[in-house]
Amino acid sequence: MKNLVEQAKSEIRNGILFAVKKAQDSDQLPKEAELPDFTVEIPADVKNGDFATNAAMVSARVFKMPPVRIAAVLAEHFPLEGSMFASCSVAGPGFLNFVLAPVWFSSVLQAVFEEQENYGTTNLGEGKKILVEFVSANPTGPMHIGNARGGALGDCLASVLSAAGYEVDREFYVNDAGNQIAKFGLSLDLRYQECCGLEIEMPEDSYHGQDIVEHAKNFYAVHQDAYMSSDESERRAALVAFALPKNVQTLHDDLEKYRITYDKWFYESEVHNNGEVARVISLLKESGYTYEKDDALWFKAEQFGCEKDYVLIRSNGLPTYVVPDIAYHYNKLVTRGYDRAIDVLGADHHGYVPRLKAALQALGVDPSRLDAVLMQMVRLVRDGEVVKASKRSGKAITLAVLLDEVPIDAARFYFNLREANSHFDFDLDLAVEQSSQNPVYYVQYAHARICSILKHLEEEGITPLPVSEEIFNLLREPEELALIRHISLLPDEINDAAKDYDPSLMTKYLTDLATCFHKFYNACKCNCGEISLTSARLYLCKATRQVLENVLKMLKINAPEHM
Repeated sequence: MKNLVEQAKSEIRNGILFAVKKAQDSDQLPKEAELPDFTVEIPADVKNGDFATNAAMVSARVFKMPPVRIAAVLAEHFPLEGSMFASCSVAGPGFLNFVLAPVWFSSVLQAVFEEQENYGTTNLGEGKKILVEFVSANPTGPMHIGNARGGALGDCLASVLSAAGYEVDREFYVNDAGNQIAKFGLSLDLRYQECCGLEIEMPEDSYHGQDIVEHAKNFYAVHQDAYMSSDESERRAALVAFALPKNVQTLHDDLEKYRITYDKWFYESEVHNNGEVARVISLLKESGYTYEKDDALWFKAEQFGCEKDYVLIRSNGLPTYVVPDIAYHYNKLVTRGYDRAIDVLGADHHGYVPRLKAALQALGVDPSRLDAVLMQMVRLVRDGEVVKASKRSGKAITLAVLLDEVPIDAARFYFNLREANSHFDFDLDLAVEQSSQNPVYYVQYAHARICSILKHLEEEGITPLPVSEEIFNLLREPEELALIRHISLLPDEINDAAKDYDPSLMTKYLTDLATCFHKFYNACKCNCGEISLTSARLYLCKATRQVLENVLKMLKINAPEHM
C-alpha cells in the first residue's frame, strides 16, 4: 500500500535534517542548536511548488538568523540527486518550495496498476476493532428521512474505516424492550379490540399509524377474538410477538435495498435476559458513584462533568431507558472487546452521549473509546419548496418511499455530500437530473466516458505499448500532472476521512477527481497519433477509472460503463 504523498513528505523531512547537519558541519548554522518541529504541506497553488515546508521560518529563533538566510542554506544542502524532486527553492519570507520530478508522477501511476482495487487503502487502523452502530430505528414504525441519512452516513463511514485498515463491524440496535414497546403493545391492543367490534379511543400518545391498524387486522384474521378473554398483558405480549418481527423484517428489507447489510442485529432484550443490566447496576453501586433519593437510585453524573445527576432505577424499581443503553455499550467495549464503538445519532442526542461516557468511566472503561457522530436534520426540497409527502403516492416520505422516487446511487451519494453536523437540503429534482449539475451523475459520467474512450481505442485497433516509467514520463501537460496529483491524494484522503469520521471527504474527492479528468479530456487528445503518448494517456485513463471504481465501490455506488 503505497502512499506517494507521504513518501514525498518523508523525503523532505529527512532531506531537511540532512541539510541542517551538513550546514552545521560547515559552520553555516550553529552546531549546538536543534531544529524545531516543522510542517510539510501541499500548497494551494501549484505555482508555489508541489510541496512546501516552513522549516527555515520556525528555526529562526534557535539558529538566530533570518528565515530567508536559513532557507538559502538548507536549499543549498538539500540532497536533490536521486530524490523525487527536481528542484528546491526559497520563496517569500523563508518558505522552501519543492517541485516534483517525473519519477514521482510515474510512481503514482505504477502504484495504481500494481495495487488495482486495493489502491488507496492504508494501514492506519491495523490491529484495531471498531463497531459502528447506525440507524437503530424504532422498530414500532417505518424509517424516516433522518434514518436515511444515518444509514448512508454510517455505512459509508464503516467502509472508510475498513479501507483505512480497521477491522469493522456494522450493528443495528433493536429497541425491543421499554416504554416504546409498551406503547406499541397498547396501540395494537386497542386496534385489535376495534377489530373485535368494540368502540375504542386511541390515546394521544399512542401510535396512530395505518401500520398498527394493518397489524391488528392481520392478527385478528389469524386468531379472531380468541385473545379477548386473555389477560391484558398476555394479549399485548402476543400482539407484539406477532407484529414486531414483521416490522424488524421490513427494516431489514428496506436497508438491504439501500445496500446496507449488518453483521449483527443486537436486541435490547438481550442485555436484560443475559443479566448485563443487573450487572452494570451492581458495578455502578460498587463504584461509589450512586446514591438513593426519593426511593430512586441516582448516578453521580455531575462528578464526571455532566450538567446534573440522573436516575438509574425509578422508585417503582424499574430501570430508566439509559440503563440498558449503558449495559449495551459495556457489552460492546468490555464483553465483546471492541477497541472503539462509534454511534451515529441525531443531533438531539448531544446531551445523551456525555451521560453514557460518564457511566462508562465509572465502570472503569476509558470513555474516549466511545465516539458519537451527531448528524443534523435533512430537509427534502422540490422546486425550491420543502416537501413532506411523496409526489407519486401522497404518503409521508419514509426511506422506502424515498428509494421509490430517487435512485439508490443518488441517495447514498447525496446523504454523504456534507459533514454530518451540517444541516442539509436534499434536492429531489436534482437527484434524478441527468446533467453535470447532479454530482453523482457528474462522477459516474466520468467513469462511463473513460470506458467509452478505451472501447473506441480498442475498436480502432490501437494496442498500447507495455507499461513503463519511460511511457509515464511522457505525461507532462499541466492537466495530466494535475490528474495524477489528485490520484496520489487518495490514501491521505481515506486516512483523513477515517480520523474525522467524515465520509463526505470521499464524495468531495470523487467530484474533484471527475473535474480533473474532464479538464484533462478537454485539453489532451487521447489518440494523438503518436503511439507512445497515446499509450501514456490511455494508461492515465485506466488509472483514473480504477480510482473512480475503488471509491464508488467503497460508497456502494455503481460505476456504470454506459450512460
